[in-house]
Parts: sequence; C-alpha cells; structure tokens
Amino acid sequence: MSRRVSSLLLYSGIVAIVLAMSAVHANVFATFRYDVIGSQRFPWTATYIAFLGLAAYVVGLPDVPRRARQIAAASVAAPILAVLGVSLIALALGEPFLPRFVVVSTTVLAAAWFATTATIANGGRSRASGRERVVLIGDQDGRHGIEQELRHNPERPATIVAQLTVEQAQPSPDQPAPIREVVEAEGATLIVLDRAAQSSQAIVDQAAMAHEDGVRVRTLSLFYEQWLGKLPISELERVSLLFDIGEVHRQRYSRLKRVIDLGVAVALLPLLLALVPIVAIGNALANRGPLLFHQDRVGKGGTVFRIHKFRTMRPDGDGFGAWTAESDMRVTPFGAILRRTHLDELPQLINIVRGELSLVGPRPEQPAYVAQLEAKLPYYQLRHLVQPGLTGWAQVKFGYARSEHDALEKLQFEFYYLRRQALAVDLRILVRTMRTILPIGGPSWH
Repeated sequence: MSRRVSSLLLYSGIVAIVLAMSAVHANVFATFRYDVIGSQRFPWTATYIAFLGLAAYVVGLPDVPRRARQIAAASVAAPILAVLGVSLIALALGEPFLPRFVVVSTTVLAAAWFATTATIANGGRSRASGRERVVLIGDQDGRHGIEQELRHNPERPATIVAQLTVEQAQPSPDQPAPIREVVEAEGATLIVLDRAAQSSQAIVDQAAMAHEDGVRVRTLSLFYEQWLGKLPISELERVSLLFDIGEVHRQRYSRLKRVIDLGVAVALLPLLLALVPIVAIGNALANRGPLLFHQDRVGKGGTVFRIHKFRTMRPDGDGFGAWTAESDMRVTPFGAILRRTHLDELPQLINIVRGELSLVGPRPEQPAYVAQLEAKLPYYQLRHLVQPGLTGWAQVKFGYARSEHDALEKLQFEFYYLRRQALAVDLRILVRTMRTILPIGGPSWH
C-alpha cells in the first residue's frame, strides 16, 4: 500500500509544485500579473509537468532506489533531466520556456519531494517483504541463493521464513500436517514447491488445504518467474520450454520491433557522428591505439557477425581470453570512462541498422564462448532463436558474466525474456537500462 501511496503522492506532488510555483511567479514576481491556466505559458507548464513525471519514472522513482545515496542521486537527476528535455524542445522550436524562477524553484522542491516519496516507498517495501512470508518445500541447497536474490534485485519483495525438505514435509502419526503447522507457526502467506515436492501427493494435498485457508501456493518455477524475473535451470524440462516466442511466433511483433530498432538507431546516428571526434581525441591521448574495436559475435540462428564498439581495453587485451570483469585490468583509464557512460556501445547502432542487432535481446557472445557454453549448459542454444540485443533483461537484472556459472545465471534471465517477449517488456527493459546509465546503481551490460 505504501508504494502505491508514494507513487500517487509523487505524481500529484509534481502537479502541485509546478502549478504553485507558477502561481507565485504570476502573482508576485511577474511584471504584469497573469492567469497561469489561461496564459500562453500553460502549454509549457503542462509539458514540464509531463516531463517531470516521465523523468521520475525513468530513474525509478519512487520505488527503485533503495539506499540513501541512490535516492539522493535519483531525486536530483529526475528534475535536471526534465529541465534539459523541455529546454531542448523549446530551443528547437525557438520559443521561450518557463520563467527562471519557476524552473529553479520547482527543480529544488521536486528534488526534495522525490526524496520524500522514495523514502516512503522504501519503508513500504520493507514492510511488504515482512508481509510476504514464504515457506519453501524442497531442496535445502537452493534457499541461500534465493535469499540473496530477494535481497539484491527482486521483482516482488518477500522473506523466506522456513524450509522443509520433502522428507520433513511428509505427514506422520505424530505430525499429520507438518506444512500447515509451519505455516501457522511462521504466519506464512506463500508456499513454494520445487519439482520433487510437486511429485508427492501428500505434500500437494497439504498445500491444497493451506490454499483453502487463504495461503497462496506456487511452483518453484513460477515463484522464480514472478518474484525474481528468471526461469530456474534446475526446474526446466524440454516440455516447459515449449512456449510461444514473440519474435518467432508473432509476425506483427517481429516487424514492429524491427521498425522501432531502425527508427531509434537512425535517430541516434547523428549523436554517434558528433561523438567520434571527441572520443578520437581522448583515444589518441589516453588509449594509444585503434579507435574502434571489432569482434565476432554469435547472432540469431547461430550466424556470426562483427560487432563494433569504441575500444576500451589495451590493444593487446581485446581478443578472446579471460572473461571480462567489471573492474578488468585490461581496461584503460579513458576506456573506463567510456564504459561507465556506456558511450563505447554507440557504434553498435551500425549493427542495428544492418539488422545484426536489436535494441533489446540476449547479449551476443563470442563464438568460442558459445561453443563452450552450449556444451555445458542445457538449452543454451535457445537464446539464438531471437535477435541479440544492445541491452537485455539479463543485463539489467544481472550484469557482467565473469564465469560459466554467471553465464548460467544470465541464461535463466534470458529464458524469462524469451517466454515474455513483447513490446511492453522491451520498453520496460529500455527504461531499466536508462536507470543503469543514470547514477542510481544497477548492473551493466558489456
């Protein structure tokens, strides 16, 4: 409830702050008093309100930033982004924006209000994680990993309050309903059954009784999907992967996705051309080597293509070798700046125009890594059913793959994307990607 309330407060507060400061200017500071609603400035006022709301959503306010530092950064970034966005439109149209008093005062007040609503949402998340109390039935080895992911970056908040093995969950003369006893003792609201637990009729019967009492029941696979945004490899069977994939089974989606990819890439090409001289100077002074980095990657259908990026590593460190780490010693100081700002990714717009990449999809890997991973990870080749992407669900949820174990983790997020591929999901990923670029924390996607 607190998260919904904080969202309502955030957006209603934006409207109130902008209109109030506009009214103050109209009645106190303006040379001639004017009616805010009836003046020629009102379309800009409404546009500014819309941009503030959009910027707040893009940076994840009010509920994505969790630590005080992230809340502060997001709260300051949102009004600045809104001012820049509307100012650029006003500059392009050659029309005056809002009075300086309105812009400055709303920027300060909006930043404070954003921080307040984010703090309220944060408190709501903490209380919600206490309310969604989970009892796991199944393999004990998985609990630690699930708890880590629930702390790190869940889609929904929850707390694991108890776990029973399949043997412990079996009824006996002394304990005719062990699951119900644990649920009542812990005040649990959700029971999660792994595949082994689902195969026991006695456990399923107990879960059904708890369900009748108002306790929700999920399979482990569905819990992963709804609460963690991934499909667990341990729960997958070939039959469970027989779902429709938007890019493969929905032609309208596939075509529209390509149109959007091409439109966005062409629109951003002028930015790439404008940055080339700047990056070239920085490269000549601090990178000392080729401007661009080219590397073979595996695309849709297993085809190999050449990916293009601004070089961020030493010339002798760009080839196939160790897994890339976030603090890789091969990255040059100037390359580190390009990586932090993600400007090194911009040359991949060329790959998008050529149809080798999409804006959103599984990140393409090197052929040598693909050969290794296909031999060791189940169903890895399924990720090649769709176009690889400049960014993707695995990138915003997990970030770098530093090992085969990390590649397995990312694959679980990629299966989630394959299962849910749609324009709404693509937009959600693009918004989350923007949040990783802005200074509020989040995984990267090299």
